[in-house]
This record gives sequence, C-alpha cells and structure tokens, in this order.
Amino acid sequence: MTALPSQKPSPQGAVWNHDEVAVLLIDYQQEMFDNIRSEIGPELVDLNIRYLIRIAKAVGIPVILSTVGVEMGVNGPTRASITAELPATKIIDRSTMNAWEDAPFRAAVLATGRRRLIFGALYTEICLAYPVVDALKEGFEAMFVADAVGGQSQVAHAVALDRMIQAGAIPNTVLALSTELFRDWKTTEAEKLRPIIVWYLGELTKRGLR
Repeated sequence: MTALPSQKPSPQGAVWNHDEVAVLLIDYQQEMFDNIRSEIGPELVDLNIRYLIRIAKAVGIPVILSTVGVEMGVNGPTRASITAELPATKIIDRSTMNAWEDAPFRAAVLATGRRRLIFGALYTEICLAYPVVDALKEGFEAMFVADAVGGQSQVAHAVALDRMIQAGAIPNTVLALSTELFRDWKTTEAEKLRPIIVWYLGELTKRGLR
C-alpha cells in the first residue's frame, strides 16, 4: 500500500495547518464550569475541549494546560475529565488572570516555536480575552474556539468575542477547526483523525445535538 502524504500548508496561508499551531487551554476548572451562563453549556464545553485535545494529540500538536489559583488554595484543579486526556502534561498554575503575564506560561508557549496559537479558556471575558489580545500585540496569530469557551453571562461572553475579533483574533468552532488542520482525506493526518471525528459525532448524537 502506498504511504499517504502528510497535509501541506495551504499556498495562501489563510487556513491553518496541523504543523503550524499550538493549543493553549486555560482554567478549565470546576469553579469556572459551574458559572458558565453563555449559550454553550458546561457539558458541551467539556466534550468540545476533550475532542480538541484528542485531535491535537493525534497529529502532534503541542498542548499547554494552565490553571489559576490552585497553589494559592483559591480554586480546584483542572476538571478530571480533561486531565484524563492529558495524563503526562505538566499543568502551569498561575496567580495572574492573564496567562500571558505569567512567565512560565509564556515561556512554554515560546518553547513550542509555533506562531499560530489556538486558545480555549474559561471565562471568555477574562482568562480568554486577556492573553488573546496580548499575544496578538506581540505578533502572534490567535484563534479561539467559540464553542469550547464560556462566559459568566451572555453579554460578557458576546462582548469578549467582539473584543478579540476587533483585535484581530480568528473565531472558529471545534469541528470546523479539526477539519481545517488536515483538509484532505487522503493524508496521514486524516487516517489518524477519522476515528476521533466519528467518536465526537457519535457523542453529539447521544446528546441530541446532531
């Protein structure tokens, strides 16, 4: 059997490829899940983040996981369903709400060597918006996964989305993003990702969301 080729970046560079990106996941802690009041509920946010992690791991995308206030005793750890997907990942705990202002977090991002950053965080209006706009100012490209994040109100969430888009961030959804990262079914990445996509679509069907 002829070996399948790896997906190459698009000639125009407007869509993102799996070998160009890093995934940054910030503050997926139970306290934050409990206070999601925007349109995507906590259980779907959890599913979408787990799907994104599986996609990233399958094609070698670096994943950085961070929490806030755990060592200070203010918040609990990352939700167990999410850490189960990343058992070997060192979690970066911070005191600052803006992960971009935390030296170990920023150093971890720089160590990936990737300039295209995919963000997910709770809450949209704080721990997502702040590092996104700062990263953009520093010359990185930023994309956020709109159906894998949530805010403390509809208004807070919507205004934060507007703020990031106006700053130059790219909105996306988790299923669209996963297909964007490979785009051709006759690639090695497609072979790796197909069963994960089937799993995800099955989970949506179970929940009556498809």
